[in-house]
Amino acid sequence: MQENTIDFNTIRVSLASPDMIKSWSYGEVVKPETINYRTLRPERDGLFCERIFGPTKDWECACGKYKKTRFKGIKCERCGVEVTRAKVRRDRMGHIELAAPVAHIWFSKGVPSRLGLLLDLSPRNLERVLYFAQYIITNIDDDAYNDALQTLERTHQENLEKINQEAEPIPDAPINSELTIPGKTNEGGNETLTRAQLEQQEDEDYQTRLDELHEIRPFKLLVESRFRELSDRYPDIFEAGMGAEAILAILRNVDLDLQRENLLQEMRTTSGQRRRKTVKRLRVVDAFRKSGNNPDWMILTVLPVLPPDLRPMVQLDGGRFATSDLNDLYRRTINRNNRLKRLLELEAPEIIIRNEKRMLQEAVDALVDNGRHGRAISGSHNHKLKSLSDLLRGKQGRFRQNLLGKRVDYSGRSVIVVGPELQMNQCGLPKRMALELFKPFVMNQLVLKGLAHNIKSAKRMVERVRPEVWDVLEDVIKDRPVLLNRAPTLHRLGIQAFLPVLIEGSAIQVHPLVCTAFNADFDGDQMAVHVPLSYGAVEEAKRVMLSTNNMLSPASGDPMVAPTLDVVLGCYYLTMDSKTKGAEVRRFSGPEEATLAYDMGELDLHTDILLLDNETKSSSPQWLTTKLGRLLFREVLPEELKTDPTNWNKLMDKGALKDLVAKSARGLGSEKTTLMLDRIKQIGFHYATISGITIGITDLEVSTKKKTVLQEAEDQIQRLEEQFDRGLISEFERYNQAINVWTEASDKITVIVEESLPSFGGVYMMATSGAKGNISQIKQMAGIRGLMSDPKGRLIEVPVKSSFREGLTVLEYFISTHGARKGLADTALRTADSGYLTRRMVDVAQDVIALSEDCETIEGIWIKHEPEKERNNFIASFPERLINRVTATQVAHPETGEILVERNTVFDENLAEQMQSAGVTEILIRSPLTCEARQGICQLCYGYLPATGRLIEKGEAAGIIAAQSIGEPGTQLTMRTFH
Repeated sequence: MQENTIDFNTIRVSLASPDMIKSWSYGEVVKPETINYRTLRPERDGLFCERIFGPTKDWECACGKYKKTRFKGIKCERCGVEVTRAKVRRDRMGHIELAAPVAHIWFSKGVPSRLGLLLDLSPRNLERVLYFAQYIITNIDDDAYNDALQTLERTHQENLEKINQEAEPIPDAPINSELTIPGKTNEGGNETLTRAQLEQQEDEDYQTRLDELHEIRPFKLLVESRFRELSDRYPDIFEAGMGAEAILAILRNVDLDLQRENLLQEMRTTSGQRRRKTVKRLRVVDAFRKSGNNPDWMILTVLPVLPPDLRPMVQLDGGRFATSDLNDLYRRTINRNNRLKRLLELEAPEIIIRNEKRMLQEAVDALVDNGRHGRAISGSHNHKLKSLSDLLRGKQGRFRQNLLGKRVDYSGRSVIVVGPELQMNQCGLPKRMALELFKPFVMNQLVLKGLAHNIKSAKRMVERVRPEVWDVLEDVIKDRPVLLNRAPTLHRLGIQAFLPVLIEGSAIQVHPLVCTAFNADFDGDQMAVHVPLSYGAVEEAKRVMLSTNNMLSPASGDPMVAPTLDVVLGCYYLTMDSKTKGAEVRRFSGPEEATLAYDMGELDLHTDILLLDNETKSSSPQWLTTKLGRLLFREVLPEELKTDPTNWNKLMDKGALKDLVAKSARGLGSEKTTLMLDRIKQIGFHYATISGITIGITDLEVSTKKKTVLQEAEDQIQRLEEQFDRGLISEFERYNQAINVWTEASDKITVIVEESLPSFGGVYMMATSGAKGNISQIKQMAGIRGLMSDPKGRLIEVPVKSSFREGLTVLEYFISTHGARKGLADTALRTADSGYLTRRMVDVAQDVIALSEDCETIEGIWIKHEPEKERNNFIASFPERLINRVTATQVAHPETGEILVERNTVFDENLAEQMQSAGVTEILIRSPLTCEARQGICQLCYGYLPATGRLIEKGEAAGIIAAQSIGEPGTQLTMRTFH
């Protein structure tokens, strides 16, 4: 019976033996043909053969003799096709019997090369053997080898004796009379001279032969000429071969247990680089022993053929065929395999067979992993053919695209719009979308409430959208949060839970304050909605993922929901100073009295007033100088924050609001902070509307001083040109000085713009409040655009002298386009790089998990007070770097020696400030870098999580939080360029 291939829990990629490949197969593919272009039926024994892979039509054999289900399971005796469903063509495999073994490229070419490690061959040498460039000695006959050594020794001794006996003296006469030295005779010594020469020559011959024999050792590589020489001289001593056949012969003789013993011995006796290589080799050997795989399975003698419906061939409208790239790769392999079989039968010359074997190896390489070895094989239109590995590899591969990237049920997607009246933990869900998402729950409730008799009629009611369905839907969603996700999900806060509110229309409404966490705006962004189904998922979504529980950044602990844009502008307008100072400051006994005066038109929001301070316990009345706008802002704060005037009696710009939210989140918890944020949002929107702050073209006035600055700069440039023409300065100096002149002019104009900023009305308020824009943008609008870059990033020395208010000339516009175009291209390229960096960081850090409470290490890292760097904002302040960390030792007062902090104490803000005030300049704190936990890290070495302000919980993935915290801002920055 066919085993069930669908029902499985895990998947493991392993080596397949030739027998296993044959057991999967339903027949051998021997022809490279695919389908007959006349009949459009698969060719017999070809890549789409029905006899091997099953019928193309349900319950019908190829010749048509058997049709319909009553013949199920019968194999047609005429065409050999089994009568079954056509879908078996998705899982029936075939095989190709290879005429010569070929190496599997994953194991020969991978990093590290498993074949190379097992055989102790470098990847380059292994490649030389596999692709028929060099021979490798596969086997040595030890007896013949020892005989050859003894014969050589014996011959050497005999030759030496013969020399001693037969050596004759050479004649006295010199070879050349010119070499005769007057007064000297050549008598005596000739005999010994000749003997010494012969002995030396014999010794050299002996040594050469001995070296040759020593050269014959297992796995030694030989070039063609050397192989022929040695095989002629020592025909019976060794065997050598080329290609995968030679490697297969070696692998079949590998004894893994013996090799393991040798490697363990080598590890004990070596060190450094050699020991590291031995460890790698031992790892491969142990992996083979543990898995039970045979090393020789890394060489393929049988090639599996993928089921045809996974590499389809379809007819297009014009009569042409579109085919999967795999078919082309299989066809090449079969053609070369058949040609090699024929050449072997014909007993063709060795060199032709060797070339054909190399081509077969290359064809199989391309089929398994095209482009890994040599140049990738291209199809028509010069595109690289997709191999078997490409089907699995990367973002578009089977694993990441089809298995991990499945589309899920109970999910939807729509454009987002702002929902200013929503609460912080709510989102607006279109009614039609909600009905579809919660369809099974609504159907269930309809039956339970007796509104429908059965599920079928309930389904019909939902599909026809009966009025009673909406009431049931309201009940269903009352306690069920939905998850909102905005791609790209760069960190934990990219998916958050919200309680849905049913709305009309087709767009999802999002609370304005959660946009920062999602990095969302309302210029056409889309979001996906997911429904948690089980009770556990619903509870977890409420407890962990609800937006009100995710107000602080996992990276820094700063608020992620601080007011922005219009809300900031409204609060800034509400709490700002009045430009006109009144003569008399009026006194009020309470906020209500001041509000009444405002309602009657006797008081302005921004006029100074004196308010009776009821909070101070003093005999004489205390008066607080404030403004009505600030009193109105005070009303939205929690009671705990109202009492301290420093929280509200000031100009509330973006920074002040962020600090207020952070203080509330840390001190009062998420519930009160959420309430406060919603009130701030309402009051901010209200007063931003009432203020009438807007931007008009007349707000931006170009200063008359600009002309003077530009004229001075142009005069300096003229002088530089003259100096250059006279040869006093080089081109490089002229360019650099010109850049400096225009940079200086640009800075001067920026100062002029800053001075005239208060006259800019709405633009000024937007910039100074932190709602939108900054001085550099206003400089470009009302001052000068300045120097631009060319596509290579080099500054163009001709600046854009105009501002946007004045309008650019054609040349200036053209100069500006360089940078703009480069910005768009960079954004696309850098975003991909940044995302990939984040992915690699997650891969590296994903096993850093808090698994134990305390590793009890005494190690740590020193946090030092460095005033100079802190002043220049190179590093965070001393107290900021201490917050949430745990002390590794006691901390003593630098002067008195009194113990201020014990070991294993966590620094909060107050304690960190006390350290600085006490004059402590360095503290040893515990760190994940010095943690000694056996697995992961311990809670105390990590310290408190910035997002929760509590000790990291066991099981928390600290490594992933760290990787996302580094990767997310990087990706945001690249994407935000030229937004």
